[in-house]
Amino acid sequence: MGFGAAGLPSQLAYGAFGHVTEGSVPRDARVEISRIRFLSHGFNTCCLVVHRHRFLLCWCCSACSPPPPPLTRAAAATLSPPPPPPPLMKQRIPTTKQTSPMLGHDRASDYTGLGGESSLKLETFQKVSIIPLVFLIFYEVSGGPFGVEDSVKAAGPFLALLGFLIFPLIWSIPEALITAEMGTMFPENGGYVVWVSSALGPYWGFQQGWMKWLSGVIDNALYPVLFLDYLKSAVPALEGGLPRTIAVLVLTLALTYMNYRGLTIVGWVAILLGVISLLPFVVMGLVAIPDLKPSRWLMVDLGNVNWGLYLNTLFWNLNYWDSISTLTGEVDNPSKTLPRALFYALILVVLGYFFPLLIGIGAIPVERELWSDGYFSDIAKILGGVWLRSWVQAASALSNMGMFLAEMSSDSFQLLGMAERGMLPELFAKRSRYGTPLTGILFSASGVIMLSWLSFQEIVAAENFLYCFGMIMEFVAFVKLRVKHPAASRPYRIPVGTVGSILMCIPPTALLLVVMALAPSKVMGISLVAVMIGLVLEPCLRYAEKRRWFRFSMSPNLQNCGPAYHQCNDDP
Repeated sequence: MGFGAAGLPSQLAYGAFGHVTEGSVPRDARVEISRIRFLSHGFNTCCLVVHRHRFLLCWCCSACSPPPPPLTRAAAATLSPPPPPPPLMKQRIPTTKQTSPMLGHDRASDYTGLGGESSLKLETFQKVSIIPLVFLIFYEVSGGPFGVEDSVKAAGPFLALLGFLIFPLIWSIPEALITAEMGTMFPENGGYVVWVSSALGPYWGFQQGWMKWLSGVIDNALYPVLFLDYLKSAVPALEGGLPRTIAVLVLTLALTYMNYRGLTIVGWVAILLGVISLLPFVVMGLVAIPDLKPSRWLMVDLGNVNWGLYLNTLFWNLNYWDSISTLTGEVDNPSKTLPRALFYALILVVLGYFFPLLIGIGAIPVERELWSDGYFSDIAKILGGVWLRSWVQAASALSNMGMFLAEMSSDSFQLLGMAERGMLPELFAKRSRYGTPLTGILFSASGVIMLSWLSFQEIVAAENFLYCFGMIMEFVAFVKLRVKHPAASRPYRIPVGTVGSILMCIPPTALLLVVMALAPSKVMGISLVAVMIGLVLEPCLRYAEKRRWFRFSMSPNLQNCGPAYHQCNDDP
């Protein structure tokens, strides 16, 4: 290699791991630059073009700046074979750490970059700490006792109370534990999409993302409905017609803008809303003490139980623990913060359901047909008067605001995480100046507006059915990674061993199948159509990528995915 007077190389020699041919240099190759020091010559090498197992290297003197341009097909075809490069020292990921099963399918994982523009930019956004995270989880799952009234209507007082004690053991605790282990194993936005991709491949990872995003949007469409149901007794005009439609639209737009302003703001707003939402039930409990009759808690009529409504109500009020995983990349020290936040949130959620039910059932005569959406405000009026009813109604409104904000954050950051993995077009990975995924927020808000015409029961049944599909894939991914990669790094590991973890998944899986079997035929048909759309949508996106209709890319800040999306879709 010759050098001119300026110390610059007179030619660039290109080498490759394997043979460099015209076919090995893709048209849409993206450039990732990381500098690595040659031991014996003091040169810098620029790792140029990392694409589906193929590497192209150029080496030049340390004065080379800026780095050479991307290699094209024509340029590669004109180059002569290079001399063997001098021995080089790689900057390896420390071997003292166990590697994730996401690593190991691409030699690019042997190298670490010295930092890029995107990583520096992301560091400017404040991370979410444990207290805001607890209340974000609280609102992802619960938001308070608003919406549990149908459990009493469906099954009576005793089964309603028993359900909110037993169901967390069967469902909530296993789901929260799996979220803690997998979320700390893959601490990035995208959450369960990355888990399923790593275990089952990117095609099924996309299906997981589609179904969970759709169920989340359907779930979010419920909160304006609940909000207006609690206010319609005070404002009858909101019961239907144009005023209700306008109210839903204005509420959705206002909350969407708040979500756009930043996740940290959403977290601290969630704390404030959580305290305000739960406080009136503490006051209600104190007021109700003289009127409590424990015998009412034991009323049961097994011959008059609507099992479908009962299980759907329990399931809807105690699921979505995994939704917080799509925000893991925004959490401060997720390996410790996430498991603790899930534990504290679990206690808060169970008490937030059981205590108000205990008060409402025990303090007034039980008339099951009256227990429907908004009935807690009527109980508050009976026990404390109009002022307490108004407080409960205001708490419900604020609670629905919190649930909307938390759910939209999860849905939009999930789309961002999928785009960072190359599953969605690059525009979904763009952040606003507040660090929020603007495109994901707009898409999620549009879905909420389009689905807000559904009734409460239809929304619950539809999102439960889709959610069941996604959870089954999560359990399969969790078990497969536990069995095939037992030594992979897991900052938090479920303390029951691999066999115990597998057995732990059996009861919730059986419950998922029961909930799906009890779904109305209309809901089942619509949900299956939605699933089929996802099966077709993924190949369509890959075709759009090949035709270059949209730009797809993988974030250089992510760890290398074992069955990474592009690596599992190599050209033949």
